[in-house]
Amino acid sequence: MGTRRGRNQARSSDRRRQEVAFEAARILATEGQRNYLSAKEKAAHRLGVAVHGGLPSNSEVEAELKRYQALYGGEAHRSAVQQLRTAAIEAMKFFERFRPKLVGPVLEGTADHHSRITLHLFCETPDEVVQFLMRNRLPFEQETRRIRWHDASFRDLDLVVVEADGQVFELALMAGAAWRQPPPDPVDGRPQRRAGVGEVERLIGEPLADG
Repeated sequence: MGTRRGRNQARSSDRRRQEVAFEAARILATEGQRNYLSAKEKAAHRLGVAVHGGLPSNSEVEAELKRYQALYGGEAHRSAVQQLRTAAIEAMKFFERFRPKLVGPVLEGTADHHSRITLHLFCETPDEVVQFLMRNRLPFEQETRRIRWHDASFRDLDLVVVEADGQVFELALMAGAAWRQPPPDPVDGRPQRRAGVGEVERLIGEPLADG
């Protein structure tokens, strides 16, 4: 009897996790929310699920997000992602001297019209990129983002944000040897996936994965 009750409780817990993951994915897809934890907490509150009862992982939510976008986004979503990837390729060619790599939702296929196109640019100092933008008379804004590194320490990452051709580009400045290792992915904490121009060009010719 106890074993059966335990199995039933486990199934119920799994079902709640899946429901929260789906609702969090829907929030990410439709409400412009970018933070996975906030989306999960909001989803749990809407469903009446205790936050401390075991929320789904970010990877579970991302898998549901890909399925949601494939099911409800249809051709419009696929077209939007490919448009963002095409814009990313043009930007990567423009920033060729900084060995650019595409990262984040545009690369993973989960981007929407709220998403920035995020590129990693490699330089000795952030000023190299700033001077390059100034020489090319491109307006920009500078930001700093604190990220948790692989060893659980915190680092401040310099960002430059550029608006061009109707898109917003977030340039993460990988300045010096300390930034050559890919930062932790905000979704699963593993080294962030990066892609060069060639790989992004190949992705444009392939269907989006649905998780």
